[in-house]
Amino acid sequence: MSLHDGLTPKMRPLSPRRSAIVAVLDIGTNKVVCLIARLKPQSPQETLRRRSHGVEILGIGHTEARGMKGGAVVNLAEAEAAVRQAVDLAEGDASVQLESAVVAVSGGRLAGELFTATVNVAGTTVTDGDISRVLTAGSDHSVRDGRVVLHSLPVGYALDGVRGIGEPRGMLAHSCGVDMHVVTADVAAARNLMLVVERCHLTIETMVAAPYVAGLSVLADDEADIGAALVDMGAGTTTAAVFSGGRFIHADGFALGGHHVTMDLARGLNARIADAERIKTLYGSVLAGGSDERDMITVPPVGEDDREPPQFVSRASLVRIIKPRVEEILEMVRDRLAASPFAAEPRAHVILTGGASQLTGLPELAARILNRPVRIGRPLGISGLPDAAKGPAFAVAAGLLVYPQAAHLEHFEPRRTRHLMTGTGYIAGVGRWLREGF
Repeated sequence: MSLHDGLTPKMRPLSPRRSAIVAVLDIGTNKVVCLIARLKPQSPQETLRRRSHGVEILGIGHTEARGMKGGAVVNLAEAEAAVRQAVDLAEGDASVQLESAVVAVSGGRLAGELFTATVNVAGTTVTDGDISRVLTAGSDHSVRDGRVVLHSLPVGYALDGVRGIGEPRGMLAHSCGVDMHVVTADVAAARNLMLVVERCHLTIETMVAAPYVAGLSVLADDEADIGAALVDMGAGTTTAAVFSGGRFIHADGFALGGHHVTMDLARGLNARIADAERIKTLYGSVLAGGSDERDMITVPPVGEDDREPPQFVSRASLVRIIKPRVEEILEMVRDRLAASPFAAEPRAHVILTGGASQLTGLPELAARILNRPVRIGRPLGISGLPDAAKGPAFAVAAGLLVYPQAAHLEHFEPRRTRHLMTGTGYIAGVGRWLREGF
């Protein structure tokens, strides 16, 4: 499948009155997660007013990632094997066979930009046709060589130069303008991710920015309204999404994450990478405590020689290795957010997700470096998640299941979309709404 005109495939919006079965894939540097869920219409909840559907997990599969680095594919065969394994586990759990999936993108240097476009209104009042023309003009501005568009979201409209219009249809005006938030990634990263999924005989329903869907999964509506930055700290990437006025207005990302902390430990302790990862997971902290010089941790020897004695290190020396790298990552986040619309939101909080956000003392350190209130985000309003998947490491995967309810916010041009569900044959409910009309 080609990335036609620099655009990824877009999914049809979910009908508010219909149930659907959806499959999602979060292919990370450290783990691959496949979730299958039923989306059922429900009345809006108090903290999650924007959600039209409840999410009920039917199947879950997760496995160690292989062939991935910095959120991008570096070995096609290894990445494919890991994805197949996760999909097989989820299919077995849910007793369905998948045909398509919604896929998260965290690599490829995610970036969000605001574009403005204006068109003359054809008649006296603004019609759907005018809106469509201005959105198309905004999208056309945003296509760049070597980049692919993941999201194209109208943030606000202007009529005759007056900004801040939420819904311009039917209003009197000579000109109609739009501010578009366009999120892009490197074409090569997106293309290889697509290739891995398609080699597993799955169609890609749509590709979405990981920090955006993490935000959809962990933010209460009030937080998105007041303003919030969602920072997803993965193994190979750290990505951010800024929300304001309930809308997703900025994205950013860089290839540094929890795996770099593991590598620092492996070098600093002269340990195997697997042992360094285990020590980080069990004892990793960025807080120095009073007894840390006395608390000792066993580091297995690197060599094959069983007679070689293990070495012992103090908790304090672990902190001394871990903390500088985490500070470096948080300082990069701080600088990226300072150069984004987030800087103008004095009341906005920071919410951390991702496996690397689970280090002891991280929220306190982040609050100090980012100079904002910080909390750890966990998936909200999803039933049937096992306890192991209720934490921040599964925020992106859970958010992919919320995304179909937000797909209607995206702008895409009908002539550029392919029907992903062509052909007949057995389809296990996945993407069935694509054929059932609205």
